[in-house]
Amino acid sequence: MDLDVQHHPDERRFVAVVEGNENYLSYAALEDGALDFRHTWVDPSLRGRGVGERIVRTALEHAREHGLQVVPSCWYVGAVVRRHPEYRPLLR
Repeated sequence: MDLDVQHHPDERRFVAVVEGNENYLSYAALEDGALDFRHTWVDPSLRGRGVGERIVRTALEHAREHGLQVVPSCWYVGAVVRRHPEYRPLLR
């Protein structure tokens, strides 16, 4: 599935609209510059199709490109990192 994941910094979210449904990862910017990835939402009709993983990986790539550490408060973010250990150095 080809997804267009957009970063909406004013809303502190990474968003992908698929089949008219908004799917996202929300985060908080911490005082020390790290990002706390707090919640991932994928519409139930789209679950199991890689939408959530693509959003999380896009957010992790954003953190890497900007030299930011990530706090994986959302369980799903932790699950993606376990499947893709190349992101482990980003975790705090």
